[in-house]
Amino acid sequence: MNELAAKIEAVLFLSTRPVSYSKLAKLLGIKEEDVHGHVNQLAEVRNSLDSGIRVVVGEAAVELASNPDFTDVTSKMSKEEMEGELTRPQLETLTIIAYRGPITRPEIEHVRGVNCSIILRNLLMRGLVVEKEDVDRLQMTYSLSTEMMRHLGISSAVDLPDYEQFNGNEKITEMLSTVFDSPEE
Repeated sequence: MNELAAKIEAVLFLSTRPVSYSKLAKLLGIKEEDVHGHVNQLAEVRNSLDSGIRVVVGEAAVELASNPDFTDVTSKMSKEEMEGELTRPQLETLTIIAYRGPITRPEIEHVRGVNCSIILRNLLMRGLVVEKEDVDRLQMTYSLSTEMMRHLGISSAVDLPDYEQFNGNEKITEMLSTVFDSPEE
């Protein structure tokens, strides 16, 4: 597999949903028609009997999925992941989303200081948060799901304990304001 196919695989691994060919082209700095060839090469490698991963190729987007031949084992794992207790990093991320949402992944990562892609994917899969495109910030934003609010017994995030204190905290607001600021030249 060539380097561009490997980079596509890395992007798909981190994504919580299918990635469009145009987005892959932009990320890689190549033409969209060239992306198709690299995706096909990745699919040749991964869509084999001895691979646990499949490349699902659609007309406009591509994504990774587990090999359907291993459903017995993956469904057990998914069930454990969905029913098990949240980890400390998941709880931290969920708390940030609850008190500061809608919030982007870069903003969450700025607060936590670590990559949160996998955690966000797990929270989305559990139905605890929702993802929505923010046209102003050109990013996906994350908020508590109605299911999570129902579980907490609240009708809105503002009903959370000390919501105003944490949501309006000036230090956090100032810190988050630097995430999308471009460095001065």
